[in-house]
Amino acid sequence: MQVDEGKLNALTGRMVAEFGALASAPLVILGDRLGLYKAMAGAGPTTAEQLSGKAGLRLRYAQEWLNAQAASGFVEYDPARETYALSPEAALVLADDSSPTFMVGGFECVMAMCMDIDKVQKAFVDGTGLGWHEHHPSLFSGTERFFRAGYHANLEPSWIPALDGMSARLQAGARVADVGCGFGASTIVLANAYPQSTFVGYDYHEPSILAARERAQQAGVADRVSFEVAGAKNYPGRGFDLVAFFDCLHDMGDPVGAARHVRDTLADGGIWMIVEPFAHDRVEDNLNPVGRVYYSASTMICTPCSLSQEVGLGLGAQAGEQRLRAVATEGGFSHFRRAAETPFNLVFEARL
Repeated sequence: MQVDEGKLNALTGRMVAEFGALASAPLVILGDRLGLYKAMAGAGPTTAEQLSGKAGLRLRYAQEWLNAQAASGFVEYDPARETYALSPEAALVLADDSSPTFMVGGFECVMAMCMDIDKVQKAFVDGTGLGWHEHHPSLFSGTERFFRAGYHANLEPSWIPALDGMSARLQAGARVADVGCGFGASTIVLANAYPQSTFVGYDYHEPSILAARERAQQAGVADRVSFEVAGAKNYPGRGFDLVAFFDCLHDMGDPVGAARHVRDTLADGGIWMIVEPFAHDRVEDNLNPVGRVYYSASTMICTPCSLSQEVGLGLGAQAGEQRLRAVATEGGFSHFRRAAETPFNLVFEARL
């Protein structure tokens, strides 16, 4: 085969950029854990001495971290004054947990992917899968932080109003089940937005349920929100006006079985709300930056999770509307429509 030197050089340059991105990932996590981004947010131009003093860190470490951040383009460097600044835009991405563009949680998920590579390699060979609970704990907190910002930005103002009549039902007082709730971010966002309604979050992962209960207490909604350890095919309760699955249906081994259980637990006129990672139906249409993130996460997390369970359908994080519709239809739902979307999520409404 004849080598195209231009293509080779372009790919080599691309791989240098990839290596730099990977090498900078733990520095983003350090900046978050040590409070460096928050210390820089709104502070204007800052010297390494000022930042190290403010954060209580050794100067030499702060200096090297700042230089790496400047090389990555995350902070702005002024060579004349030898100062570093975090722009307002960068602060929204790196320092503000409530921002809809906050991305640090995703880096925690990447850390878990790296920590668990030996386990996933084994699953590739023997096909046994890897359960959610078998991952590094940074995955659990990272997933909550990554998706929470989007829930804050979209749930009450756009996603719920897009569901037929649901906003009025929640405002009047409805019963809601949040299945696969993790640390309870979505449940708590809903509870804050609709104080007349009651909520219960279900997840099979007990450590996540314990964390969710603590967060509900901190948020002051524990009187209307409860969390229980239960799976998607056996959670208790009936007569829910809304059953919500946030970014979790594709992780399930038997999503059709979960759909059938949702059908049996809905009240008359109830809605099943399915929030999934954004994806087109065809692979070639997902070969873009967002699809790249989701296919990678799906390879390391979502698909092994599904394959570790009974049935092991393995939808993956880029299932797309057509496959999700098939799951809902086989599960007994006659009405299925796309209600809303963002660059990161698709929101579906399913009815009996």
